[in-house]
Amino acid sequence: MKNLDERLLDAGADTLAVRAGQHRSSEGEQCEPIFTTSSYVFSSAEEAAARFSGEADGNVYSRYTNPTVRAFEERMAALEGAEAAVATASGMAAILSTCMALLQAGDHILCSNAVFGSTIVLLTKHLSRFGVAVDFVSSEEVEDWQAAIRPNTRMLFLETPSNPLCRITDVAQLATLAKQHNALLVVDNSFCTPALQRPLNLGADIVLYAATKYIDGQGRCLGGVVLGSKDIVAELNGFIRSAGPSLAPFNAWVFLKGLETLRLRMIAHSQNAAQIATWLAAHDRVAQVYYCGLEGHPNHAIAKRQQRDFGGVLSFEIRCADTAQYRNCAWRFIDQVKLMSHTANLGDAKTTIVHPASTTHGRLSEEQRQAAGIQQNLVRIAVGLEDPGDIINDIERGFAAL
Repeated sequence: MKNLDERLLDAGADTLAVRAGQHRSSEGEQCEPIFTTSSYVFSSAEEAAARFSGEADGNVYSRYTNPTVRAFEERMAALEGAEAAVATASGMAAILSTCMALLQAGDHILCSNAVFGSTIVLLTKHLSRFGVAVDFVSSEEVEDWQAAIRPNTRMLFLETPSNPLCRITDVAQLATLAKQHNALLVVDNSFCTPALQRPLNLGADIVLYAATKYIDGQGRCLGGVVLGSKDIVAELNGFIRSAGPSLAPFNAWVFLKGLETLRLRMIAHSQNAAQIATWLAAHDRVAQVYYCGLEGHPNHAIAKRQQRDFGGVLSFEIRCADTAQYRNCAWRFIDQVKLMSHTANLGDAKTTIVHPASTTHGRLSEEQRQAAGIQQNLVRIAVGLEDPGDIINDIERGFAAL
């Protein structure tokens, strides 16, 4: 693990979340400083040349070397059990950087269709223009992934749990399949974070995050991070150095503070979401609840095996007799709630609510949405840290409008 303080070699996750990555300066600061500098001064022309060439360690330019960003990367690597990490300007920048650094024209990506809408758009509309082919798998069953693999498949990409239907894929089984075909398994772990799930331990090659979500935890900053082996991260560092989708030092500092309370928050998010999901499952205005913590969820057993808890995101379909009125029912429900924040972000201390079909997955075609199982009567709630009873009362306020 990169640059881990020897005092922390046997430390627990909570200690790593607070201590890892900090390199105290001669000022003796208790809190990590924010290095808001674009460049660094060299002591000599020889030192400058050595740093630029990589022959000597040290800061060069904050597009790709910054002490605050490095502290965040090292702390994330410690929590994930990764050899190395590289931070990016957003979660989508993490996905783009991974693909651009590791793929080339003629390669093939096999991706779950149960992923964030922008991920689908990035792969199909933009990455495909550079000669990278993309196909989507509509099932969590490994056999269906096997059937769709090509000789030129270089990457398998998935979210687990997925956005917004909380579908679960058996990471260990898919990792075995990827290795059999010399492909990289990439897991977007934004819903769980390393506090609840560590895909690298399950065999994944790369794990990435929208740090904007639970890593921050209070909806303040954009950012992303990619973790894996030193060799893989070195390739990404090369791309980020040239292309520049870098994380700002201030945002890295905010994420460092978020990590200090990550496990505590994820436990609370999970407990609150489980209570609300159980209540929704028994409600007569609800046709279906999607939350992998419910025993009736089709992938509950896999989630229980590979996750420490079930996370804070759930979605549900509103019962509506007329399919033509599905969207109107969902919109009326959302417009009536008063406490939950109507925003597409998630991972916030404040509970958020959104209509996926017209927002997060609104740029997809109707055929793509149907393939992903996203109906017009679907509502996603990212449960925050409020009293769950207050959120339940707010949901009832929405149902009263129907």
